[in-house]
Amino acid sequence: MAERPVRRAPKPHSARVVRTERLTPHMQRVVLGGEGLAEFATRGSTDHYVKLLFGPDGVTYPEPFDMERIRAEFPREQWPVTRTYTVRAWDPHLREITLDFVVHGDEGLAGPWAARVQPGELVRLLGPGGAYAPNPDADWHLLAGDESALPAIAASLEAIPDEARVHAFIEVSDADEEQKIASDVEVVWLHRGSRPVGEALVEAVRALEFPEGRLHAFVHGEAGFVKELRRLLRVERQVPREDLSLSGYWRLGHNEDNWQATKREWNAQVEKEQEDASPAA
Repeated sequence: MAERPVRRAPKPHSARVVRTERLTPHMQRVVLGGEGLAEFATRGSTDHYVKLLFGPDGVTYPEPFDMERIRAEFPREQWPVTRTYTVRAWDPHLREITLDFVVHGDEGLAGPWAARVQPGELVRLLGPGGAYAPNPDADWHLLAGDESALPAIAASLEAIPDEARVHAFIEVSDADEEQKIASDVEVVWLHRGSRPVGEALVEAVRALEFPEGRLHAFVHGEAGFVKELRRLLRVERQVPREDLSLSGYWRLGHNEDNWQATKREWNAQVEKEQEDASPAA
């Protein structure tokens, strides 16, 4: 039997913070740039994402930065941790990546970092990944998500032709968190208030009168409501799997490390439950 090729860690990109901007009370924009992004390239998706690498305080890594060397020479607790963020925009001419971060005070790792980071700071990142782009052959599009999916939904709306039929729902905490998007699509902004995350979003999508024809849907955000909308689309509406982009970016009560470690199992269980519930099962 042939031996499997050794899987090498992807080569990280290096960037510098160019500028920052507070977009809303809880959304911070950080723009990265520099010659270290010379090999960074996107592939046409509107949900491209990167994994930012955060080293523990007080730990310095040898240059050139090499993840394999770090894993071989440093104890695990000193390895960088990753946090995943959607690329809101990529300018290949200026070599600038725009990332938007949800910030809730000192909660989490990346949000507080984005709120305090200063121009010139070094940032290392992996990517980009991503797989979704609005299908031009679809008769209509559904985009639904919370704050974590707002950058990808906004990038998608800006890429969809003006003549396309689109229903877009974005749930945020209140009116102050709404953003201007360079698109003619009328976004339905849902204000969560004190309600559970995703409850208003699920209600709104369920209440939608689905147009005739082929649907292409993008539903991302907190895993609990994505599960509910997956059931609506896959089981109740019988939308083919290939016409759906569904993913829990995060899960209530879990940090990213824990969520990524359990996400595959969660998705498999959700898929099984909904296959069992399908009329065709």
